Amino acid sequence: MNTRAITGFFRVASLLMLLVAVALMAAIITMHFAIHGAEVKVPALKGMTVADARSETAGLGLNLDVDNRYYSGDVAAGHILTQSPPADTVVRREWRVRVAESLGPQSVDVPDTVGASERAASLELRRAGLEVGEIAQLPYSAAPEGTVLAQDPPAHAQGIEEPSVNLLVAAPGDDTPDGYAMPDLIGLPVVSAQVALARVGIKTATPVYVDVPVPPVGSGSAPPQLPARPGSVLAQSPLPGARVDQDTTVHLTVIK
Repeated sequence: MNTRAITGFFRVASLLMLLVAVALMAAIITMHFAIHGAEVKVPALKGMTVADARSETAGLGLNLDVDNRYYSGDVAAGHILTQSPPADTVVRREWRVRVAESLGPQSVDVPDTVGASERAASLELRRAGLEVGEIAQLPYSAAPEGTVLAQDPPAHAQGIEEPSVNLLVAAPGDDTPDGYAMPDLIGLPVVSAQVALARVGIKTATPVYVDVPVPPVGSGSAPPQLPARPGSVLAQSPLPGARVDQDTTVHLTVIK
């Protein structure tokens, strides 16, 4: 093979190697943009209306799910309270961003459903704009099956967080209890708290009575604090929302 042929061979080989290198680099760059081009930053949605947040996330290729609704005195109704993932989190397109929507300040009165049938209680709650939360059963032979024995939050409660009410309903006496959510007894007269618990077969220990100092009268722009009522529940165990049944003993701390 002469020198000219050898030189031509190496030129062709070099050209082929260059083309392979260029193709490989192009493939790497394409893959880089394919991967990183599919990633976006989650926008800050808190305080936005749900409609605006849905438009914002859709423009970025994200999906918006409203998975909770809460009452709020600080965030207007229809606006977003919280989000997950938080703002500036890098996620892939089509990611689901979950938010909680504000219902504004509590504007409904919680109806009293105790003594009603489960069906009637459900209808009454929905008419009031509330949802039926968890429904638990407890054997109770003194009331017809399906009668509501207790509810949480209680009737006319103020400052509730979620627009739902949990119900405890009577079951046949031979059924196994599955428990219910512990109601909030703070501020109730101890006798009322004990009667409410005894009514559904929940035992209470001997209350512990404590002294509570009388708060000073407010000064300046601070409003005066109301004194605690003697005989009212100051603390409870288990805490509100805890799962309890007929094997649970509730401990109450009461103001002297």
